[in-house]
Amino acid sequence: MEIFTQDGFSQFVRALHVLAGIAWIGLLYYFNLVQVPAFAAYGDEGKARNISIDKLARRALWWFRWASIVTLVLGLLIIGVTKDYMQDFMSDLATNDLAHDSAIFVGMLLGILMAANVWMVIWKNQRTVLANAANVLGGGEADPNAPAAGRRALLASRQNMIFSFSMLWFMVGSAHFYGGAFDVDSAGKAWTFVIIAVVIGAILELNCLGKLGGTAATNKLLWPYESHKNAMITGGVLFVVLYVLSEILLKA
Repeated sequence: MEIFTQDGFSQFVRALHVLAGIAWIGLLYYFNLVQVPAFAAYGDEGKARNISIDKLARRALWWFRWASIVTLVLGLLIIGVTKDYMQDFMSDLATNDLAHDSAIFVGMLLGILMAANVWMVIWKNQRTVLANAANVLGGGEADPNAPAAGRRALLASRQNMIFSFSMLWFMVGSAHFYGGAFDVDSAGKAWTFVIIAVVIGAILELNCLGKLGGTAATNKLLWPYESHKNAMITGGVLFVVLYVLSEILLKA
């Protein structure tokens, strides 16, 4: 059977990678577009809100965080099982593939950063929120640290939503759009595109972590995260900026 060949197994892993990614990003959009706005209607101390957090959000977060790690692991596995995947990657020796390589590299970096946000920021803080909801439902006192933890998780989740538009484009689009006319003639141009994308991504990430002015709602730099609409607008702007840069730098 073809699946037992190297190429067949590589394609099988890619299919699983895409499936896990759909689950991960689908839940990311569910949280930002459905759950967070719905929970906000309950009020901070509403019993119904705490029940929903304890029963619904807990289960959704389980699938969310593990889908992210499975997507990441399978993505890294693709590199290992695909023949010559990294051969001449992002070098002048692979001129015909430079646009593809730089596009998928940006997508990979955004995906890795998003997975780090899930485990190091979102889940870390959501554990405090979940524990608080369960404690309050059991008759205990509310944890004063829970609102701040929820705020930090929200900011990182909205940042992941912002990154997701560009991540999906450059991951999926690398095979479909970054060939033909996108025939960059210099590894220097390809690396310039990657470096600019990394710098923009790093600034946004530092902002969502509160490193550029704190996490309070009074920080005007946090406008992109204050609503799902703002996040969608910001994600669209980021995508346009990176796409235009790819048009400028990745065409010969």
